[in-house]
Amino acid sequence: MRRPISLKVYSIALGLLVLMVVVTGLSARNLKRLNNEVAALSGYYIALDQQMGGVETLVRQQSVHVERILLLLQARKPDRAVIEQEKDLFDARGINADQIIDSSLHLIKEALSSSQVNVDRVVFTVFEEELPDIQTARQHFHATFRQFLIEAEEGNPRSIKVVRDALEREKDAINERMEKVIRALQKLTKDSANMASTVEQQASLYNWGITLIAGVLGLIFAAVVTRNLVEPVRRLLSGTKAVEEGDLSIRIQASSADEIAALTESFNNMVAGLREKERIKDTFGKYVDPRIVKGLLENRLSSTGGEKRVMTVFFSDLVGFTALGEQLTPDGVVRFLNQYFTLMSEPIREYGGILDKFIGDAIMAYWGPPFTDEREHAALACFSALDQMARLEQFRRMLPDIIGLRKGLPAVNIRMGIATGDVTVGTIGSESAKGFTVIGDTVNLASRLEGANKEYGTTILVNEDTRNLAADAVEARELDSIRVVGKSEPVRVFELLGRKGQLDPALLELKSRFEQGLGNYRSGTWDEAEKCFNDCLKLKPDDAPARLLNSRVQQLRADPSARQADGVWTLTKK
Repeated sequence: MRRPISLKVYSIALGLLVLMVVVTGLSARNLKRLNNEVAALSGYYIALDQQMGGVETLVRQQSVHVERILLLLQARKPDRAVIEQEKDLFDARGINADQIIDSSLHLIKEALSSSQVNVDRVVFTVFEEELPDIQTARQHFHATFRQFLIEAEEGNPRSIKVVRDALEREKDAINERMEKVIRALQKLTKDSANMASTVEQQASLYNWGITLIAGVLGLIFAAVVTRNLVEPVRRLLSGTKAVEEGDLSIRIQASSADEIAALTESFNNMVAGLREKERIKDTFGKYVDPRIVKGLLENRLSSTGGEKRVMTVFFSDLVGFTALGEQLTPDGVVRFLNQYFTLMSEPIREYGGILDKFIGDAIMAYWGPPFTDEREHAALACFSALDQMARLEQFRRMLPDIIGLRKGLPAVNIRMGIATGDVTVGTIGSESAKGFTVIGDTVNLASRLEGANKEYGTTILVNEDTRNLAADAVEARELDSIRVVGKSEPVRVFELLGRKGQLDPALLELKSRFEQGLGNYRSGTWDEAEKCFNDCLKLKPDDAPARLLNSRVQQLRADPSARQADGVWTLTKK
């Protein structure tokens, strides 16, 4: 490259670099300001506003108790029990109010001493002086009324009207001070929110301004540089458009050793960073399913409550993960779980499920309207569970690379529970943190079924409603009628075997013989039941449910009194 062209390129590159530094500095400053305003809002202003509102409410509640007591004292025969109850409530509200004020003072001190968040120190200093006065006034209000009650009980009652007027004046004085503080807090909150919005708008204007300047310089650059620089620029432009359209596999080959090549490399690094972020996003999953976000934004899902629906809930858990985790380094545990969750989450999403949460090494998910068809959610949950079992073998093959061990690899097995039934689905949480989830007995049952696999030596257990709704799509054999921990109603449980029409004939025969044996077991014909279960063990020597029920047959044959009247087996462990 000729020297004059290199000088021009250098000059423009230097100018662009300066612009980048400026926009980075401005963005960093604005971001710092924005973060401070958000931190002040979330950490102090809103919290103090809520606490002061709570104190105001408690003081009003104390006034209600005062009125009730005064009315009770005017009765011919005052009900002492009710009066004592109202006095206790009056005292409790006062103690609660003082505790909240103490908490607010602690929060104010924390804000004034914080080096991380800047608050309005003048206003907070006023709050620091004002709140003890409010507390003192409230305590005086409290003491005045308690003194009146003492006098009344000692036979020296003052005029109730005089007391009520005095207390009303003291309450009004407290409310006036409270309202003053609350108005100041509300103004602080509003001003902080407006400042955050202004900072955000400024950042946007700065970015657009720098982008415009960079565009002008780009046009000048295209006009003055030689032809051999045009093609790399075009390739960069094409790559940028590809990234805008979501193609992160793009990589531009640099054809020179100048500033354009450095820019090309920077572009490639940027795309690599975006690819890495996408990989991390895929590894950890999304915090909130896009369908939930879309439904909330379009008001198809309630953001304030819930509704009752029939849905299918799924729980899975790693077998012996605590012991397994002790064999691995902390970094190995993280890599292990990341890859495990990645593989196990994919079938849930592929079959339309909502990945609700990870609980340690456990996974909770659910299917149902409005995310899936009301006739298909049970089958989709079963398909997902079967697909997860298929991917478990792939995960086992990946273990050496994941944890860095070639020998002494830990055994990896999972247990799954699926239950279909009524749930409450909707937005649950506090005003500042909410989640869209499902709750109810069906959720608890799915969790208990996951644990019940330990009793039967199985991998996937489903309840009767799941089996019935998915009967045309999957094969399942009935194992038992049980009472899980925390429920008194019996539940028929089934082992999920596979998809309809894809089961090995020997497994179908095993299913048939086992269910015959189960019928004999329930009717108490022990010889026939034993024969059926022995036939199952001939077909599959390691069939844990057949071994379990066979052992029960021996136990009940020897001790008929051990049999429960309704034939239901009660589980004592979760």
